[in-house]
Amino acid sequence: MSDLDEIRRRLSDLEAIESIKQLKARYFRFVDEKKHDDLVALFTPDAKLVTDGIVWKSPQEFAYTIRDLTGQAPSVHHGHMPEIEMTGPDTASGIWAMEDLLTFPAGKDAPEGHNGYGQYRETYRKVDGRWLIDSVELTRFRMDPLDNWDPGT
Repeated sequence: MSDLDEIRRRLSDLEAIESIKQLKARYFRFVDEKKHDDLVALFTPDAKLVTDGIVWKSPQEFAYTIRDLTGQAPSVHHGHMPEIEMTGPDTASGIWAMEDLLTFPAGKDAPEGHNGYGQYRETYRKVDGRWLIDSVELTRFRMDPLDNWDPGT
């Protein structure tokens, strides 16, 4: 491979990595802005999703369960320090440190709110010129309990 070819390959990898960072930024933003249909569009149709041991059947099930559980309760999701590796011209893998703050509408059957800390391990695939999330495994290492959301307070 010539020096010019190597520079082109490295530039292509850097552009892909930046696109994947933007993809993940949209993921966090869409969850917090309650844009669940937009969230679904960030995944391949057959994406594999596992969060804290829960296996989701589809991106739709994942996004709409979040919608149904959280309602209008505020949430905050942050991803930090991405480690993204190109595994092929149209594939990549990544590890992201994460922190989230989740509250749910207060009620007797509401899940407990939490401030969570952990890690996303993901794969990405380029489909029709767009990078999409192909698999997600979210593991929280620590979860501190939070009071749930009461819109009257």
